[in-house]
Amino acid sequence: MANINLSKAKNAKNDEFYTQYHDIEKEINAYLDFDPDVFRGKTILLPCDDPEWSNFTKFFAQNFESIGLKKLISTSYAVESKHYKTGYQVTMFEESAPQFDKSKTTKNGKIFSLTHDLLGDGKIDVNDLEWQYLKGDGDFNSKEVKKLRDEADFIITNPPFSLFRDFLSWIVEGDKQFVIIGNMNAIKYKEVFPLIMENKMWLGNGFQAGNAFFSTPFAEEYGEGVYNQETGLVKFRNVCWFTNLDHGRRHQPMQLMTLADNLRFNKKVKNSSDVYERYENYDAIEVPFTDAIPSDYTGLMGVPISFLDKYSPEQFEIVWQASGNTRASAPKKVLQQLGYIVHPDDRGGCSIVNGRRTYDRIFIRHKIANK
Repeated sequence: MANINLSKAKNAKNDEFYTQYHDIEKEINAYLDFDPDVFRGKTILLPCDDPEWSNFTKFFAQNFESIGLKKLISTSYAVESKHYKTGYQVTMFEESAPQFDKSKTTKNGKIFSLTHDLLGDGKIDVNDLEWQYLKGDGDFNSKEVKKLRDEADFIITNPPFSLFRDFLSWIVEGDKQFVIIGNMNAIKYKEVFPLIMENKMWLGNGFQAGNAFFSTPFAEEYGEGVYNQETGLVKFRNVCWFTNLDHGRRHQPMQLMTLADNLRFNKKVKNSSDVYERYENYDAIEVPFTDAIPSDYTGLMGVPISFLDKYSPEQFEIVWQASGNTRASAPKKVLQQLGYIVHPDDRGGCSIVNGRRTYDRIFIRHKIANK
């Protein structure tokens, strides 16, 4: 299949994308491997779910006892607010429930909760979920859902792609631990990068090769090569998990060669005219490939944003980001520290090497250089 990024979905406000169970399992297990008790005695809120279909709800319900949860809360957005292009059909699950209300089925969101062995069969799982209608439509910004946020210890979900900035701000406002899915390019947002630089947020364990497969009612809109008719899935590239939960891969240092060895043996370096050149407007060198970061260079280096997937806070310090839309928010002292020089081809903070503007760069330096 061909692949696309999330920009098309974001711009079209097509936000109904359901994460695969095995992707959720792989990601959450990375945190459990690092700390088996990370969720023990805690409450998890899944605020952007459709609990009848969501694999997030299924995963945490099925593993409720093994990970030691205290409570699981899952909420959905009202059908009328999703702007379905095809007719909505009430599920048998909802219609057969004693609390079914025809006047609320499309106007109100739903809340599912799990706390105990409701059926009395000696185990707590997805069959013990209880549900009712929310008073409102289930918007995460509503007072009703904010109250649930404040009750929870963790926020875990695949939020609406078109509302990623607002959703992250909502989490930060509540001062919660979280695991959420987003586009790698979100790193460039002024609401996001400062959190990464201050070590308040980082990338999670990750999807395989940065590619994620989602099911969606909008699948066929993405065309042949993106939508796989056999699997019913849509493929997106450059997708990642953002989190403030620790995991082991985050502390694995990159194995790097010296600058001299890169020049001798790294084919990417040999074929690039810009690598290790000094920027014309920053006191730093250009390193366009993560695997070309020299182990023995003690100064500032500009690296691609994909570096964050391999970033270890014990190995590197992140100083700042240079791109076409973030310089205005950069503190003057940071720009001065980078030796920033006004350049005629600089349209807002991008780095320039050999007279050309580069892609977005993150400025880093080895931690050992400051010891």
